[in-house]
Amino acid sequence: MKLKRKVAFAAVALLAAGLLSSCSGGGSSTGDTKAVSSFPAKWDKEITIDVFDGLANYMGMQKGWFAKIVKDKFNMKLNIIAPNVAGGGDTLYNTRVAAGDLGDLIITDQGEKLDDLVQGGLVQDLSKYYPAMKNVSKYQAAVDYVNKGKDGVYGLPTQVSSIKPTESSEGLDPTFGPYLRWDLYKKLGYPQVNTLEDLLPVLKQMQDLEPTAPNGKKVYALSLFKDWDGNMMNNAKQPTTYYGYDELGFVLAKADGSDYQSILDPNGQYMRTLNFFYKANQMGLVDPESTTQNYDTLFSKYQNGQVLFSWWPWLGQSAYNTEANTTAGRGFEIAPLKDMDVFSYGASAYGGKQVLSIGSKAEDPERIAAFIDWLYSQEGTYSNGSQTGAAAGPQGLTWDLGSDGKPALTDFGKQVFIEGKGTVPAEWGGGDYTDGVSTLNVSLVLPNDVDEKTGYPYNYQFWPSYQKLTSTALSKDWSSHMDDATSTMDYLKKNDQLLVAPGASYTAPTDSSEIQTLRNQIKAVIVQYSWKMSFAKNDAEFASLQKELISKANGLGFDKVLKVDMDNAKAQNTARVDVAKKLG
Repeated sequence: MKLKRKVAFAAVALLAAGLLSSCSGGGSSTGDTKAVSSFPAKWDKEITIDVFDGLANYMGMQKGWFAKIVKDKFNMKLNIIAPNVAGGGDTLYNTRVAAGDLGDLIITDQGEKLDDLVQGGLVQDLSKYYPAMKNVSKYQAAVDYVNKGKDGVYGLPTQVSSIKPTESSEGLDPTFGPYLRWDLYKKLGYPQVNTLEDLLPVLKQMQDLEPTAPNGKKVYALSLFKDWDGNMMNNAKQPTTYYGYDELGFVLAKADGSDYQSILDPNGQYMRTLNFFYKANQMGLVDPESTTQNYDTLFSKYQNGQVLFSWWPWLGQSAYNTEANTTAGRGFEIAPLKDMDVFSYGASAYGGKQVLSIGSKAEDPERIAAFIDWLYSQEGTYSNGSQTGAAAGPQGLTWDLGSDGKPALTDFGKQVFIEGKGTVPAEWGGGDYTDGVSTLNVSLVLPNDVDEKTGYPYNYQFWPSYQKLTSTALSKDWSSHMDDATSTMDYLKKNDQLLVAPGASYTAPTDSSEIQTLRNQIKAVIVQYSWKMSFAKNDAEFASLQKELISKANGLGFDKVLKVDMDNAKAQNTARVDVAKKLG
């Protein structure tokens, strides 16, 4: 989501008219500028704050156990304002910016967006409260990075970490990877798969082994969807990550900076994937509903056992690897492609792309600053987290230290994280555990960071007690055929098949109006033809469509946009190299 410049100018115009509060440097003035060295132990007056959260997938008052923790500690309620729920895009953001009040607590993008909020006087300088923020100040390099070029502390980083930027930031599984139904792969005798293309005959045999799902519907090796298409066909980008590439505009850039490819390179990785899809469809392996279904429909097909291959662990495994299935030996595990070199995001030395700020019109900025600082604490890190961040929850409720001094899930924690359900005791707020999870949907400290008190990561999935608890027939069989690896990450590291892109917090500059116009025209053509090529009738039509795509894109100014993306991709790599030298 990019702030429209005309709205930024509107905010500045309002500022000039005296409708927005401001001070030197853009933040609001709170009158008393005396530094706060510590926060109060308690807060007598209850307040409700508006949290404008660009990452939230829930709108309304925070409920359940997380709400109770915040209420008990800060006598504060959180009213979540979520643009994702209010129609998406920047409409809600722009409307509130123009009105001069985005929110009391703001979670938004750093870079241009934060800069415009500072310039427009919609966020406060937190310098007054920063001396009391003992938890966030542990990550000073990230704080300095976010506020570089500003005359105060206007934004605080997310996903900070003490892990080196040259080490993976991901959990037991990488973000990307070729995952297949291991139980059917086992029935075939664990055939060797040398390349992506060698997957096709294996997937064909797997589909022949189980042509019909338990619900009576036809099974397909591959099922696609269009929801996330952008500069390219999203599904076609995914296999390129198995070889160390990630996208930046119309460029595929390798994690180590050794290669940069145009996605329209006839011999490049993107075209390789389109050819892979085409051949798979010719073999009857692609779900014919791929062109019309959305992600939710696709997810339900995975749940029902109608799809055999997953681009990501968090799709196939989360949908199908239930306790019942894995105990019976069924489920998705990574396929051992002999030539893969899986892309992995390094721990970001300067935090993630989002930042936290306090709105210029916040009623009690000191209390909000105290709440933010708590989110960086050990207790806050366990209690808060993104929806996919494996936050362990509050100590004493979902986990505790065992007699051996090591962290382990409580009986209630086992219900929540293994069985997927659990009613919270009344003293913790009551209700369903899932309904009470923090709706902020962002980790302030990376869950993979190690808690100094326990000596183990905050992410409970790394705990030996959890891994022992979740050992199943599926995991045991997979491990025995994958060098006795304890996890996917363990296997990839043992076999030198993980390519980590150092975490540099790089953000590409905003496109000029000319480039943005050209990009929008070109990407529509690329997506349209990518789908056509995937479902081409024969080799001749595939080749013809590829030629047409390249010709049309070039005619629309593809080379001009590609140059911008190539420059940005190389700048991104320079930032990665620099941070690796400095902190790696």
